[in-house]
Amino acid sequence: MNDTVNRQILLVEKPTGKLGPEHFRLTKGAIPEPKDGEALVRTRYISLDAANRAWMHGATYRAAVEANTVMAGGGIAEVVSSKDPGLKAGDIVFGDTGWQDYAAVPAKHLAKMPKLEPMTHLLSVYGIAGLTAYFGLLHVGKPRQGETVVVSAAAGSVGSIVGQIAKIKGCHVVGIAGGKDKCHWLTSELGFDAAVDYKDGATYKALRAAAPRGIDVYFDNVGGDILEACLAQMNNRGRISCCGAISQYDGAPSAHGPRGVPGLIVVKRLIMQGFIVMDYMDQRDAALAELQSWVASGKLKVQEDVINGIENTPSALIGLLAGENRGKRMVKV
Repeated sequence: MNDTVNRQILLVEKPTGKLGPEHFRLTKGAIPEPKDGEALVRTRYISLDAANRAWMHGATYRAAVEANTVMAGGGIAEVVSSKDPGLKAGDIVFGDTGWQDYAAVPAKHLAKMPKLEPMTHLLSVYGIAGLTAYFGLLHVGKPRQGETVVVSAAAGSVGSIVGQIAKIKGCHVVGIAGGKDKCHWLTSELGFDAAVDYKDGATYKALRAAAPRGIDVYFDNVGGDILEACLAQMNNRGRISCCGAISQYDGAPSAHGPRGVPGLIVVKRLIMQGFIVMDYMDQRDAALAELQSWVASGKLKVQEDVINGIENTPSALIGLLAGENRGKRMVKV
């Protein structure tokens, strides 16, 4: 990294179809000066998430990413200097650094992180991915021992952790993923009881075979046709934890939304709830303690996909949207 230049990746055009490298540009600017209440941070790892693509469509739980601005994204960073008493040089923080080497960020928007190795775990199992899996499954899905839990995008950063936590809680776990290799990885390495390859084109039938007692908890990362297939197989009083809708983010969405809404929800008395992980941050310390104990005991395996070089961030996100990654994908700056 050049310590006198701030490399930045701009979103130069908001895509109307699939995201491509032409929508980004690498530029170089000056290192910003922090104002009162801000800290200057040097980005170490940039988090790549399907939500990055959703932010290009418009405002969600955060403001939309506009054309000709630094691409937004969370990251793990080191404080270089601070004009806030709560942070000092050398502190490790998580915040919306954007896709750039340096950022001046209000201290109130930075979360101080513990210094641990590997640092990458602060973006995966101990970061937004792990906490999203933890709270979305345990606080929203509320699985009970012996129940059947199904998770989509199961080989991704959140889904791979959801399935493992469900196994720890004594559930029958079925993952839905794209490709035979990913499905084999889920069952042979992560301990899933079964995996369904949605690319085979017979998701409903394969899901019925993998979950013969029906579905008690469905952790939804994709929406669309897969949500529809799971809705039809939910047991009475089942719970659906709505985390994301990857199928709607990049390119043309499904020709129709999930059918059976609200009919199946009414007849089966289902609870279908969306959530944002930030809603649970007051319980973060307890969640991290439990996640750390599972990792230390070997019950929870951590899979990370680290790409080197900020210049590779656009292609790494495009690849993630195409399903290239296993586990948490990030860029080492």
